[in-house]
Parts: sequence; structure tokens; C-alpha cells
Amino acid sequence: MSPHEWYVWIAACFIAIVSVGRTARLLVWDDFPPMVWLRLKFFVAAGESAWRKLGECAFCLAPYLSAGMLAWMVLSDLHWTWWLINGWWALSYLAAILVSYDQPPDGTD
Repeated sequence: MSPHEWYVWIAACFIAIVSVGRTARLLVWDDFPPMVWLRLKFFVAAGESAWRKLGECAFCLAPYLSAGMLAWMVLSDLHWTWWLINGWWALSYLAAILVSYDQPPDGTD
């Protein structure tokens, strides 16, 4: 499958969008220790600058993450490592969303 075929790029855009969504959520809201460290190091330590605002708003951060993702897509020519890393990242986010909607109501099992 050639990366120059249109349907490959459609699939890659879907994977990229979900992967960027996962990254934005992790950077802004997650309690996973490496993410907390990144948030403190790059966003909170920035004081009252615009950089701090990016660390508090996933909607604000996503366009910048998307630009980086697009650059990675084009420069790698959708190398198999791009598919592996971003496919795993996107699948983990979709699975987490699915699990969050598959919870029994409180008090029932």
C-alpha cells in the first residue's frame, strides 16, 4: 500500500486526529506521573505566560499538536513506525472512551 494513495491519507488523518486528542488530554488533564512532570516543567513553570494557558486548555493546545503531527506525517512519508506509534495511541484513546461509556450505573453491577 503506497502512502501516496488517497485512502491511506484518509486513514492516516483519522488516526492522527484521535492520536492528537489523546495527547492533548494527557498533557492537560491526566495524572500519569510523566505527564504531571511535563505539565509542571513546561506549563506551570511558565508563570502567567501564554505557554501556561496551553497547558490548561486542550482546545488551545490541539492546533499546535496537530501541526507537529502533520509535519511528522509528511516528513516520515507515513513510515510504518508512524502507524505503529499513532495507531496504538489512537486505539488506546478509543478504548478508554468506549470503557467510560460502558460503566454500570452507580450502585449496580
